[in-house]
Amino acid sequence: MGPLSQQGSVLPLDRFPFAARPLMAWIATIAAVGLALWLRHAADATLPSGFPFLTFFPAVILVSVLLGARYGAVAAALGGVLSWYYFIPPAYTFKLDAGSLAAMGFYALVVVTDVLIIHWLQRANGYLAAERERNAALAHTRALLFDELQHRVSNNLQAVAGLLALQRRRVTDPQAAATLAEASQRVALIGRISRRLYDSDENGRDLAAFLTALLDDVVEANGRSDIARRVDCPPDLKLSTEQALPVALVVAESIANAIEHGLPDHRAPAIAIEVLADGREIQISVVDNGGTLPPDFTVEATDSLGLSIATMLARQTGGSYAVTGGIETRACLVLPQASGGHPAPPPIGKGSDDR
Repeated sequence: MGPLSQQGSVLPLDRFPFAARPLMAWIATIAAVGLALWLRHAADATLPSGFPFLTFFPAVILVSVLLGARYGAVAAALGGVLSWYYFIPPAYTFKLDAGSLAAMGFYALVVVTDVLIIHWLQRANGYLAAERERNAALAHTRALLFDELQHRVSNNLQAVAGLLALQRRRVTDPQAAATLAEASQRVALIGRISRRLYDSDENGRDLAAFLTALLDDVVEANGRSDIARRVDCPPDLKLSTEQALPVALVVAESIANAIEHGLPDHRAPAIAIEVLADGREIQISVVDNGGTLPPDFTVEATDSLGLSIATMLARQTGGSYAVTGGIETRACLVLPQASGGHPAPPPIGKGSDDR
């Protein structure tokens, strides 16, 4: 994101007054006054007496807005002199009596007020435009710094994952080695998706795009190019910045479990992410067609570290996490979208043949 002037976001009023060349500005000023004089002469026969400045007021305002107060003052002076000579009795003279003096005083008061107000408004608008430019530049710098920070965090996490993998090679105990390998995989995965976890402008992330990229990352990280993938998510559904990290970890854990335990030798492996939202809550379900879990499976009945972490993260967001078995395995994360209760997880799908 660049400055406003570089993005085409300049407001219409920011373009005035025009930075025209002096010669062109003078010609435009004289032309505007000349046009006002011609219009006043053309309307003279139809106007009652007492309107000598009628067409010069718009000319002064127009010149002040387009070219600035300096040229507006010149237009006002020229218009006053021409009105005095042509339209204030006695016409075609510069005689000044009480009536003409009052008329000229009224004209001077009005045009000076108009020119000053326009000048002050343009100065204030110029200050605001400059402030918008500075804010845009600061926002651009902030976005660059945020991206750099995310890049460094991602690199650091990848380095930690590499250190854990090296340490695993030196461990002789199989259980400890498996634990280190699992930890290394989790840290590496977080490193891969860390750039997608936070939104620098804090407007929230598009949930469909977020889940699609996350699904692709986890599947590719596990080296499985044979898995069919699908994401069904309502359009324009947003994920808040606070929910991004726990949702990413829980969904990634669910996908990894599906790949490792549900689809190791499946002929037609498939994983789908299905999202439902009713205004009160968001249900994110990771469904695989492995069918390796019994229908009565519950998270509480297992000592899996990954499922325990997923349950803990879900509770931290004020939601819940459940895994159901059967023909399909469904890991369902429920997040509060607004105040309200949590209905039961969505029912099991039709089966692997319908994928």
